[in-house]
Amino acid sequence: MAARKRTRPVGAPEEVGGGDVASRREMDGADGTKEKRQVAALVLARGGSKGIPLKNIKMLAGVPLLGWVLRAAQDSHMFHSVWVSTDHDEIEKVAKAWGAQVHRRSPGVSRDSSSSLETIQEFARLNPEVDVICNIQATSPCLHPFHVKEALEKITLQGYDSVFSVVRRHQFRWQEAKKDTDWETLPLNMNPNKRARRQDWDGELCENGSLYFATRDLILDQGVLQGGKIGYYEMLPDPEMVHLNTRDLTGVRILKREGVEVVLLLSNEDDMSKTLQDKLAKRTGCEVRQLGAKPLQDVEKWTGDRGLDWKVVAFMGFDEPDVECLKLSGLSATPQDAPAVAVNAAKYTCHTRGGQGALREFTDHIVLLKKKAKSQAEQDRIHRKHF
Repeated sequence: MAARKRTRPVGAPEEVGGGDVASRREMDGADGTKEKRQVAALVLARGGSKGIPLKNIKMLAGVPLLGWVLRAAQDSHMFHSVWVSTDHDEIEKVAKAWGAQVHRRSPGVSRDSSSSLETIQEFARLNPEVDVICNIQATSPCLHPFHVKEALEKITLQGYDSVFSVVRRHQFRWQEAKKDTDWETLPLNMNPNKRARRQDWDGELCENGSLYFATRDLILDQGVLQGGKIGYYEMLPDPEMVHLNTRDLTGVRILKREGVEVVLLLSNEDDMSKTLQDKLAKRTGCEVRQLGAKPLQDVEKWTGDRGLDWKVVAFMGFDEPDVECLKLSGLSATPQDAPAVAVNAAKYTCHTRGGQGALREFTDHIVLLKKKAKSQAEQDRIHRKHF
């Protein structure tokens, strides 16, 4: 992951923390008028971690852990100011180097027993101009600017008072049995007699701790981070489920510019909710389809509905269920780390692994073949003209 330091968000005012009226977020008031409300990002980074000392500034892919979330906050272009709350000199230096202002917290909120809410309340009292405080977890390096933007818009555009991030879990929970007793365990969120399949169950929403956004009134007057009109922002359960990296996404856009219709297919084992499917479709601009246990049947139906022959279909697969589609497609590919059964069925094997640019490599291959075919057709036309 390449990275560089940012002293301020691109396109932001010279003074990020300044109260420039032109840059303030506007929100609809109860009477229909526009209210000027200051929005601040706040990252809590205490220096006294007992588990990993100074973990918040440990290097990750050449960037301090703290730097990843500061960059996400800055690149979202949603905040008037971006802050780090700390009690440690080294963390303060890193925070300032990455363009953040520093709230030097008091000893009273720097103890092992101090809560996040206490620290946020102190920040709110010291910065009375801030109306919405967006607490971002320092240890969330996979946070993207669009996560921050979409979560905050639930407050700025949709009228929520507090928003926090969640992930969807498909885990059956059981009551803990006491040790040294005959007490039996009981199911907490399922019926063993009607055990649902993962794809037939929406799962449960669980906090993942990445984001807690709330209004000043909630934090100071009610003493809570979750209250009033409460909303949640759903994120992917695990970073490894995001198979489209930046290069892959660029490849998809290149294909679309070339007039190629791109459809993203999810296997029946992919744990992705309808909400997240919609977000993936929005980010890529592509149709997203959920496949059943037999991908071939679903793909044949899709091509049949469009009157397409297999020879004009390019298919990228990864595993054994994709083998028949890989064989039938006019052009097919697998990532470098696909199992042998899939690699042997494909007409092209990428040099890169899945989720690390393999899709971009395949899209470049498709574009190259299209250009060669166009050039050959042009040459044939010229030859026919002379004979």
